[in-house]
Amino acid sequence: MTADLTRRGLLAAGAAVALSGCSSKFRRYDGPQVTRVVVAKEPRQMFLLHHGTVLRSYPVSLGFAPKGHKRMRGDGRTPEGRYIVDRRNPKSQFHLSVGISYPDAEDIARARARGVDPGGDIFIHGAPNGQRRPPRGDWTAGCIAVKNREIEEIYSMVATGTVVDILA
Repeated sequence: MTADLTRRGLLAAGAAVALSGCSSKFRRYDGPQVTRVVVAKEPRQMFLLHHGTVLRSYPVSLGFAPKGHKRMRGDGRTPEGRYIVDRRNPKSQFHLSVGISYPDAEDIARARARGVDPGGDIFIHGAPNGQRRPPRGDWTAGCIAVKNREIEEIYSMVATGTVVDILA
């Protein structure tokens, strides 16, 4: 009886370990290098490109007031322009996140000229932790949001230093 319970316990533990590997948010990607990310704000689409070839596309949610270029902290706008992926955060307050280099020197100068804080911490990310899906519509503070399974794929494909173009 004891050996039978021990065997069942070991089998259950082994199954749990095997299943936990299936749910990992960290994926592997062995395909062509993503050389550019393009976010088209108006159609709410993001494209991962290898030179001129689209590798993947995703629907996106933007800041809660997405029209126009981000001007200051709290305006709810998603920036427009050319940036780079400057960090990756596996422990963010969202499922996963990939940082964008906003604000750049030009953004900072424009904000200073108006006497405002340009804001920052702009990311491509998934749903808030504890939620399976992001809210519908435009809901972020200026970030670009996708579904959790999509940010897992993006996180595995996009390297630090990749160009990000955010278009109106």
